[in-house]
Amino acid sequence: MGLAKISPVETNAWRELKKHFQENAARTLKERFDEDPDRFEKFSLKVRGLLADFSKNHIDGETLDLLIQLAKDCELDDARAKMFSGELINETEGRSVLHVALRNKSNREIEVKGKNVMPNVNEVLSKMKDFCSKIHSGNWKGYSGNKITDLVNIGIGGSDLGAKMICESLKPFWKEGICVHFVSNVDGTDLSETLKKIDPSKTLFIVASKSFTTQETMTNARSAREWFLQNGGAAESIPLHFVAISTNAPAVKEFGIAADNMFVFWDWVGGRYSVSSAIGLVVAATIGFENFEKLLEGMHTMDEHFRESSFESNLPVILGLIGIWYNNFYGFETEALLPYDEYLHRFPAYLQQANMESNGKSIDRSGRKVTHQTGPIVWGEPGTNGQHAFYQLIHQGTKIIPCDFIAPAKSQNPIGNHHEILLSNFFAQTEALMMGRSEEEVRKSLQGKKTDQEIDFLVPFLCFEGNRPTNSILLPEVDPFHLGMLIALYEHKIFVQGVIWNIFSFDQPGVQLGKILAKKILPELSDSLEVTSHDTSTNGLINAYKRMR
Repeated sequence: MGLAKISPVETNAWRELKKHFQENAARTLKERFDEDPDRFEKFSLKVRGLLADFSKNHIDGETLDLLIQLAKDCELDDARAKMFSGELINETEGRSVLHVALRNKSNREIEVKGKNVMPNVNEVLSKMKDFCSKIHSGNWKGYSGNKITDLVNIGIGGSDLGAKMICESLKPFWKEGICVHFVSNVDGTDLSETLKKIDPSKTLFIVASKSFTTQETMTNARSAREWFLQNGGAAESIPLHFVAISTNAPAVKEFGIAADNMFVFWDWVGGRYSVSSAIGLVVAATIGFENFEKLLEGMHTMDEHFRESSFESNLPVILGLIGIWYNNFYGFETEALLPYDEYLHRFPAYLQQANMESNGKSIDRSGRKVTHQTGPIVWGEPGTNGQHAFYQLIHQGTKIIPCDFIAPAKSQNPIGNHHEILLSNFFAQTEALMMGRSEEEVRKSLQGKKTDQEIDFLVPFLCFEGNRPTNSILLPEVDPFHLGMLIALYEHKIFVQGVIWNIFSFDQPGVQLGKILAKKILPELSDSLEVTSHDTSTNGLINAYKRMR
């Protein structure tokens, strides 16, 4: 059996939440804190060192009770159990959703169609460990006898974003003598600029494509192979310099990659949730398998918290419900992810795909058009850079943007008082967004510096309404374990929201139409003939391109 097909708007909890919203929408965050000085203790949770403060939100105990009832009315507990037990909850593709099995450090049995998948998972992990050992020991040598110094991951979407984000986030943990590169865009510039930096005799290409037919990935892989052959490599050396992450053994063999150098994963692993599978090979080879295991342990820790905890003390559930509260009742359409750690600069882009590809749906699980909002627009940049870019809009613009602020308590680079300055901004921004700045405060700050006439003029521009909601997430440090927890936290938040919105979160049919049309257009670009087979706009653009090139 798949997931229940319950429209959230038809539940009693949804009706009660609408009433609750109407009765409480005028209450400000400042008023809530004035009324209840214990909000931080009531509305924060700590899980294995990761602290989430959600007290600066438009919620009270009744709000959470109603939101939790909504989760129960939508049978979230049943959906959670079905995911962890391997039931076919990705119904449009007839698949289980078992990224949690990839980091199942308890090794408890998890079955797909009656077969325990853990022996296969462990076999691939063992093969990855052996691969990393050969790379790091220098036993894996290139065609000239040199050890491998550069890894180039060729993939796109889920075969790129997660691995790239983790490698960037864990740069202090890179193995000495290893440099990693990522090529994803089919724009030749991406590959060309990477090839300028590497020596073919010391480079290993990791081609990540489940089908081994993905247009962008295979175009880049074939061009990389051609470059390799034109710059000292030979056909018989390809197995020394190319490995594959795929399920298509014949295509991998045809490319020239040895069968032993193919790392498999399974159809129950969605691309955007695949970084803990063999897709994470480049991560393991960059940070060392021992650190990759710590990453998996962090993910598993959050998986178990999500699986076992009651909704009232379940961090992915609570953050998911707060997101629904804003998206569906307040009408806030975007949310910003603002990591105060430069190593996490790719985290917003990674979660952009994870969230928007999962929950960017408008058809419910019964095949009907939804009558409620689903996935939000997700975006963000690291602090403090963002403060000098778009925070103006967050503070004083006409759009309310709930924000997640993320920071480590310890820096991997403790230079002078840099980290204290960074964290002072982290704390100050959430306080400023909540408290704002009153006319009285503005006038007081300008007294003695401006004339009364100048003050009267400036006051409207310098007042801040405040009342902007935020979550704050504090990690002990950005290390493999806590990064794994953070990733799994947001993965499960996305799952929670998709279940309640009554949509399928683990397919992505919207990605396909553009690909289909691109394949039709590609042969039309090979000559100079006028194109008339599309709408007038597309025809005009193609013909203009042909004249320009």
